[in-house]
Amino acid sequence: MRARAAFLYTDAMSWASQRRFTYGFGTVLFFIILIGGPLAYHFLTIPATCSDGIQNQGETAIDKGGPCPLLDSRTLSPYVVLWSRSFHVRDGSYNSVAYIQNPNEKAGIRDVSYRFGLYDANNVLIAERTGSTFIMPGTITPIFEGAIDTGNRIVAHTYFEFTQPLTWERLDDTSSVVTVNNRQVSATDSAPNVSAVAMNTSVRDMRDITFVTVAFDPAGNAFAASQTTTSDLPGGESQPIVFTWPDPFNVALGSIDIIARSAPVSPRPQL
Repeated sequence: MRARAAFLYTDAMSWASQRRFTYGFGTVLFFIILIGGPLAYHFLTIPATCSDGIQNQGETAIDKGGPCPLLDSRTLSPYVVLWSRSFHVRDGSYNSVAYIQNPNEKAGIRDVSYRFGLYDANNVLIAERTGSTFIMPGTITPIFEGAIDTGNRIVAHTYFEFTQPLTWERLDDTSSVVTVNNRQVSATDSAPNVSAVAMNTSVRDMRDITFVTVAFDPAGNAFAASQTTTSDLPGGESQPIVFTWPDPFNVALGSIDIIARSAPVSPRPQL
């Protein structure tokens, strides 16, 4: 009797343990299905995107690089501010220019804020100008600010800086289809005038193109700058562009830069 009672007791314990195990396993399985099912569905059926907050599909940072339009700046060559200077136009008025070199052929900036600071010989700030600009891919982007009032104080040096982080994107340079030819310089000892012909070599119409010209002395030092804009340049057509200054050049002219500024665009989809 004792042996049979012990057997029945042991069997009852075994059945209770099995029931607890089954109940616990079922509970765990329920939560796995409840929580893991939607997660599995998300990761297995929803395709990766460039806004999913995950570093996947060949991205070099979260939602950057790989097939994404935003780029990881760590994978790009750094931009360089080649120079920034201010040029006397008339008493109390200066034009400021910065040359930004971007060596990345397919990467640019759509919009970024900047600041010019103009300082006297004692390193005292006498004027500043803020604005925003794009940075064109694979070329120099000139940034021009005109008619900066200095209150008749003389500018000794100019400081340029971007005032917000740069957001790099996969972009195409639209300015590459614009050529500038037939440059002519006249009246440098009275009212200097630079003229040229801008041509749109593409079949697509272009709008809002800005041209910045910088005059250099024979040693390569910039000493004057100006800017002009054309609102419309149809495909395959040319237009004259003209730059003027109110006062004579006080140094010998060595060379002239004329650079077209045109907002970069997203690459066209591959067919």
